[in-house]
Amino acid sequence: MRYTLNLWRRELGEVPESVWHETGLHVLILADNGLTSLSPEICQLHQLNTLDLGHNALTSVPEELGKLAGLSDCLYLHDNRLTRLPDSVGNLTRLRYLNVGENSLTTLPETIGGMGSLIEFRAQHNRLTTLPDAIGELRSLRELWLRGNSIERLPSSAAELHELRHLDLRENSLAGVPESLAGLRRLRQIDLRSNRLCRLPDWLAEMPSLEKLDLRWNEVDRSLPLLSELERRGCVVLA
Repeated sequence: MRYTLNLWRRELGEVPESVWHETGLHVLILADNGLTSLSPEICQLHQLNTLDLGHNALTSVPEELGKLAGLSDCLYLHDNRLTRLPDSVGNLTRLRYLNVGENSLTTLPETIGGMGSLIEFRAQHNRLTTLPDAIGELRSLRELWLRGNSIERLPSSAAELHELRHLDLRENSLAGVPESLAGLRRLRQIDLRSNRLCRLPDWLAEMPSLEKLDLRWNEVDRSLPLLSELERRGCVVLA
């Protein structure tokens, strides 16, 4: 029998040993418990589909996390103190939603390219300056949230994210709109608020699905013809 164990906000401090023997677990919620570490024994939860470790004080997660081959819905690691993700995260090939926001990550592992089922990836409010080239292998990705980092560029491989609909790059360090976005014909919303933009590429006007372009708090000329062209087409432009 598969079932849910909800231990949210129980002030546990550490996960009870008995949890690792609950092999029928489908969903495990350990959010907001002041956890500082996670036992490698988590790999015993073979049927786990969703794991919520958000709002704790974890500085790392064990490599054994990558042995949770059944993890296919959600992995919440947001609002911890992580400085890195284990390389084994790339073994979670069935996972569809990953949230590592509100941590202290400076890089993402190249192995992340193995997570080909990801539909939504959130890495907001970390310390990232760029993304690994392997990001382009996430061919199912529809939403990418990168707000509040220090990203200066996107890798050229981002051009392979053909399913992408929503891209949040607010509060980063971009001096230009990444060229890798030019061919993303399904992209509907781009948030570029609070970057260092002063010029815009003409190809923005040719993005067929673009519905909203947010350029506020940049040094962009609001009178540019391409912005008028986007508005005529029905795109909401905020600048």
